[in-house]
Amino acid sequence: MTQMMNGITLCIGKRFSTSRFWDDARDSRATWFTYVGETARYLLAAPPSPRDKHHNVRGMYGNGLRPDVWIKFRERFGVSEVVEFFASSEGVFQTANYCKGDYLAACVGHQGAISRYMSRNLMVPVLIDQGTGVIVRDPKTGFAIRQPFETGGEIIVAVPDTAVFAGYYKNPEATQKKFERNVFKKGDLWYRSGDALKRTTDGRWFFMDRLGDTFRWKGENVSTAEVAEVLGKYPGVVEANVYGVALPSHDGRAGCAAVYLDPGHKQNFDFAGLLKYDLPIIRHCSH
Repeated sequence: MTQMMNGITLCIGKRFSTSRFWDDARDSRATWFTYVGETARYLLAAPPSPRDKHHNVRGMYGNGLRPDVWIKFRERFGVSEVVEFFASSEGVFQTANYCKGDYLAACVGHQGAISRYMSRNLMVPVLIDQGTGVIVRDPKTGFAIRQPFETGGEIIVAVPDTAVFAGYYKNPEATQKKFERNVFKKGDLWYRSGDALKRTTDGRWFFMDRLGDTFRWKGENVSTAEVAEVLGKYPGVVEANVYGVALPSHDGRAGCAAVYLDPGHKQNFDFAGLLKYDLPIIRHCSH
């Protein structure tokens, strides 16, 4: 809609095809394309071609570009500009990252010092009970436990009233669950994003996990997205999906990963190396 309203040429393919994507880009002489979810990973998983960089595309715009494919995609296809945003159609919290190099690679937004100061009490991370999904309350005060931005947690946003959120169609119960009252003081109102993010001291926002995707093992919370990201950087791993599995006579869930290997690396893949590589990942991503 934005392109049409501003007189920018827009080309829409009949359907997404990994094998046809770059041919369509060449034929249309496109300079940008829109992506969502795992689009970039699908394209990266295709067999390399000497024509991988023979196109006019210089930028891509969308959300859900996984950190472990960001640099790989840029280097292989020569797409130098990435506009990654974090938002939802019904949400009240959003960030954007216009990345042209390595500094902002893999993050979903960036805030300068003034913006960080002005929003310090507007959108904040809080501690969540990973078993129930509820906001953890201090037993003495009854208020939520705010997390440092560098540690991260579910992002909640201060709102004046519930009218900021249109609500879910014919589902008032689900709509009400998006709000939390008396969070840091009596009478306040906060919108729950349902997503865990963290922000570095220099203002870079990083997506951690969707609420419910994190699992708990031996007293530690493990982020599925963070483990999958690191596994995805191991040579020969195209995609890794991580999840928790319940075990008899054990509290919490044990981590499992479904890993898709590059067909060209299957015969010589270093499974022993992956096992050694995997152990410190779990320790690093537990928090």
